[in-house]
Order: sequence, then structure tokens, then C-alpha cells
Amino acid sequence: MHPHSDIDATEHFTDQRDLEWLSTLVGDWQLLADLSFADLLLWVPATEAPGRFRVAAHCRPTTGATAYPEDVVGLISVGIETELMQRAWDSQEIIIAPGQDEIHDSSAPIAGAEVVPVVREGRVIAVLTRHTEELRRSVSSRLERNYRACASMLLTMIAEGDYPNLDDDAAGHHGDSRVGDGIVVLNREGRVRYASPNGISVLHRLGHDDELEGRYLNEVVAGLVEQLRPVDETLPVVLTGRAPWSTEVESGSVIVTLRAIPFTRAGNRIGAAILLRDVSEIRRRDRQLLSRDAMIREMHHRVKNNLQTVAALLRLQTRRISSAEAKGALEEATRRVSIIAVVHDVLSQGLDSEVDFDEIVDKGLKLTPELASPHVEITLQRTGSFGKISSVDATSLALALTELVTNAVEHGFPLDLKKPATDERLQATVWVEPERVGNRLRVTVADDGVGLPEEQGPGSGLGTQIVKTLVSTDLGGEITWQARKGGGTAVIIDVPLGRDR
Repeated sequence: MHPHSDIDATEHFTDQRDLEWLSTLVGDWQLLADLSFADLLLWVPATEAPGRFRVAAHCRPTTGATAYPEDVVGLISVGIETELMQRAWDSQEIIIAPGQDEIHDSSAPIAGAEVVPVVREGRVIAVLTRHTEELRRSVSSRLERNYRACASMLLTMIAEGDYPNLDDDAAGHHGDSRVGDGIVVLNREGRVRYASPNGISVLHRLGHDDELEGRYLNEVVAGLVEQLRPVDETLPVVLTGRAPWSTEVESGSVIVTLRAIPFTRAGNRIGAAILLRDVSEIRRRDRQLLSRDAMIREMHHRVKNNLQTVAALLRLQTRRISSAEAKGALEEATRRVSIIAVVHDVLSQGLDSEVDFDEIVDKGLKLTPELASPHVEITLQRTGSFGKISSVDATSLALALTELVTNAVEHGFPLDLKKPATDERLQATVWVEPERVGNRLRVTVADDGVGLPEEQGPGSGLGTQIVKTLVSTDLGGEITWQARKGGGTAVIIDVPLGRDR
């Protein structure tokens, strides 16, 4: 059960480090709730009700029934709740609330709860309350007694400012070991004082089939792990509970993660809890995904190489043709093949389903042929960012934009353009201007050339037909041609992003 929290929304904290401390605590307190078989509430001073406290976060246990089936985040303390929390705040000590028969305020569900000051650097910054069912407090198995003992040690550390530990590299991480996966409790010397049934089962899967309690966990695990790779230097530290670190061990096909949570009192180490989790199946799936991702990258890389080979062959063929019309057609085909190769080149460098389209456009602009008048010096310029574009849309959009830029160069500044009166070349520009609004992309390809012929559209050449098909059919968008203010032509593409194909 993920904890419900609005810590970031509170106005009480002026010190960002206090907020970071509480965020770290809440990020990892599912462990504490499960060890306690109890609901946990985090209270902070209520700015809207001075002198009282407000629930900033709530965590329910996965090991037992909740005491709060309803949402209590935002609840303001009343009566004896406020009194007990203020006492814990002022004394910096854990307060045990009276039982239900001693509390006459029926609206206060704090009966029997533990009220714990949350201390950082000697200052109380919040209050934590632990709410356990009365039956849980009076009757429990050996497993529950050991779980609750571990939770009580952590609560004491919270009140002393020693927990959470910001150096804990596993705290709150997705996929981290959970209480129910297996736990081993160590004494000060690193000997096993208690191992949960699931903890014993995990070690059995590693190969241990002997008595565990009273043994040094470090020696037990070291004898089970196959030395197939360099020894992890953190392993002994984790297995003795000397530092809040995590590690991973492997024996045959079994892979187990281990996380150490040291217990301290008044700054002295008094023991530790080691959380164990068999992650063999998770790692197997991870390796399959990595293998698949590597295969996909290799596929894009090979497609890119093949397309570059095709483009090279087309260039060779172009040099052997004397017909200007045929030569032009092959050059256009070479350019189109090359831009598709650019897309696959970018896709081969990452694992995301989206690509940085700016990189593709910038490379594509360099492929624009020298089709303009020799009297004109053209600058190709992208203003704005495309951002991430899905790999599904990337090829069609890249081809369409390259065709439009080529048309702007070829028809905006034709080869028969008159030579200027001076010897200086005319300065001209072609702009590519993307604009994203929500899930739509609007791109303007504009030039300051001769403009569209009067009473005539964009023409019916192959390039125009390709662009219309790519935009309307492949991308599901619209395209319009219009005169640009100040002279020249502007072509506007408006397409949706992320469509299901």
C-alpha cells in the first residue's frame, strides 16, 4: 500500500532540509508500518489552526488490517490528541496514549497509540503516531513480537534523530526488499537472533539447510555464494549490519537482494535487521528486456547501414547517367533514403520509444541539395524545439520536412534567378519553426524567396505529392501553403502527436 502524503504542500517548513528529512521518512515508512502491524500518521503544526496539528501523511500496513479505512490526510487534531502531541514535541520523548477506557473524548482515535517526536539535528520537526488494533497489542506470535520489537527500535531512533538515514542507498526504492519477503534480525555481534519463515526460505534457496539462529550471517552467506566474479566489498558490511547499505548475492540461478538497517540507541549500534528478497525472476526478466533492447538497437543500426549503402549505390549510379532529368530523380531518391537512415541512426542510440527530433532535423537540413541560384547564399535555420517525437511519427515527419525545405530552396530561389546589380550574393533564409501546443505539433517552413506564382498553388510535383500523403495519411494532419508576410512562401503543417497507428 503506497502511503498517502501531502508533505510537499505544507507551508510549515521554512528549512528545505526538514522537508527532505520527512520526505525520506515517508518514502521508506511502509517498512515501519509493516513491522508494526499498524497505521502510521505523520502530523505537522497546522498553520490554519494554530496550536493544533494536521495529518500530512498516512501509511497503512500490508501485514494486517488498517485502523483507518477512510482517508485522514488533512485531519486536524482535537482535544487529547493535541495535548499528547504537544507533550511529545516539548519533551522529545515517546508518549504512550491512555487506553480507550481512560479517554472520554470519543472523537479522538488516539487511544493506545504511540506518539513519537520526529527529530532532526536536535529539533522536533513533526510528530508520528502509531495506531495498532488492541487485539494486536495483547496477543501476538513470535514473528509479530520480533517485528514489533524492530519497529520499536526504529521509533526510538526517530525520536533520537538517528532515523531515517539519508545515506541509505536502498530506502524507498522501487523493487526494494519488503518485510514480507524475509527478514533476519541480528544482535550487536552480527549473530542471527531471529529469522522469519520467509527469510529462512530465501536462504534455503541459496543453499543453506542448517540451523540459522546463533550463527554469524556473514559466515553463512559467504559459504553459499559462488565466487564467479569479484567479491562485492559491501557484502560483509551489509551482512553484519554495520551500515545502511544494500547489496546482491548470486548462487547458481538464485539472486537475492539484501538490505541492512542498523539499530542504534544513544548513537551506539545494538543490532540490525537484514531484509532479504529473492529477485531471481525479476533479474531474469530484466536481462530479457536488456537483450531485447540490444537487439532493437542493433536492428536500427543495421537498417541505417543498409540504407547508407543504398544511398551510396544511388550516388554511384547518378554519376554514370548523362540525362539531367534522370540524374535529378536519383539525387532526390538518394536524399530521401539518407534522411530515413538519419532517423534509424538516432533510434539506434537509445532505448526510448521517443527520439530527440531536433537532432534529426538538424542533420536533415545538411542533406538539402544545392538547387538554388548561384547568386544566392542561403541560410537554413531552425528556431524553436520539436522536443521528443515518437519513433512511429519520426520517419514520416522527417521526410515531410526535408521535402518542404528542399522545395523552399529549389523553388524559392530558382537557378534562373537574375543576378543582382552588385557582385555580392543575395542573402536568403529558410526557416523551420516548430511549435507544440498540448498533443499537437505545428511546424512552419518559410522562405524569403520569390513566393508562389500568382493564381497557382504549390504545384503537383512528386515532392508535393509525397508531402501531402505523409502529412494527411501517415501523420493524420493538415498542410497549407500561403504567401509569407514580407515576401516568400510559408508552408504550415499541423499534426497530432502520439496517435495510435
